Amino acid sequence: MSSEPKQIKKLYYSIGEVSKMTELKAYVLRYWETEFKQLKPPKNRAGNRTYRQSDIDLILHIKDLLYTEKFTIEGARNQLAMEKDCKKEDVPTPVESVQQAAPARKETLLKIKQELETLLEILRR
Repeated sequence: MSSEPKQIKKLYYSIGEVSKMTELKAYVLRYWETEFKQLKPPKNRAGNRTYRQSDIDLILHIKDLLYTEKFTIEGARNQLAMEKDCKKEDVPTPVESVQQAAPARKETLLKIKQELETLLEILRR
């Protein structure tokens, strides 16, 4: 049998547990709440923070941006905002963009595609 304790998956974690899991001090977690609007763990009736797995994932991402990629706090904040914008569902895929393009533009793109395919054939010879 293994002597290591098994980590139990829970719905909510205390700030102490999150501090150990992320190897960050509790005061750093509280400070990040003031700097990153995305990080808002709910509080229980006693006023203690209750972190969910999504909060922990966000904390680890912020930690990576700040400590590994060497972003400033403002830079990390901007990066998170940019990532959020990129994840929006209403951003069309490249195929959808071509399909939504005006007919003349679509013809131009198809012509360019055919020319590129012709060039590729020439290069393969």
